Amino acid sequence: MTIRVLLADDQSLLRSALRVLIDSEPDMEVVGEAADGAEAVALARATLADVVLMDIRMPGTDGLAATRLIGEDPELAGVRVVVLTTFEVDEYVVRALRAGASGFLGKGAEPEELLGAIRIAAGGEALLSPAATKGLIARFLAQSPDGEGASAYAERLAVLTAREREVLVLVAGGLTNDEIADRLKVSPLTVKTHVNRAMAKLGARDRAQLVVTAYESGLVRPRGE
Repeated sequence: MTIRVLLADDQSLLRSALRVLIDSEPDMEVVGEAADGAEAVALARATLADVVLMDIRMPGTDGLAATRLIGEDPELAGVRVVVLTTFEVDEYVVRALRAGASGFLGKGAEPEELLGAIRIAAGGEALLSPAATKGLIARFLAQSPDGEGASAYAERLAVLTAREREVLVLVAGGLTNDEIADRLKVSPLTVKTHVNRAMAKLGARDRAQLVVTAYESGLVRPRGE
């Protein structure tokens, strides 16, 4: 299957370069280009792209607002947003993850890293670039929710079984299904079932949203705390 990609960036030169790179891949095609967030949302609805490469800082409707609009639209449930940013450790990036982005990548990433990111996002996996360590993301996530907000997240976790909570902790640690299966001595299919059930119970679009929930609920703490 061909991965349909939408480009959203106000720099036409960057969009052109990305189009050439992506269209050169046999399993990908660029189905649209947007210069601002509002156009990105409209094109996401028109093309039903699999992955949107979204810049945050754009004129008018920015990438953060656009990501939230895509995440809130039931008709776009299958659309994955990967945020492209100049600053990989950025509060806006964390806000984008909360808004529904599947992950983020720095604009200085190597071509193969970018192409891999598109494939990972299209496959429903969470994407966190190598330069953005789990500890840095965790620190941002842990700073903002107040006690009441964290309590609300913790109450949501009450719907999970003990095993689902255990799997959630490992997902938040960045482990793949195979790695979790090896850790728990179960099959990868069993892990996938637990992950899918946790996502359904918590209303998470993908694994990135599970990571956000794990940190904001206090189930997982940043290293050093």
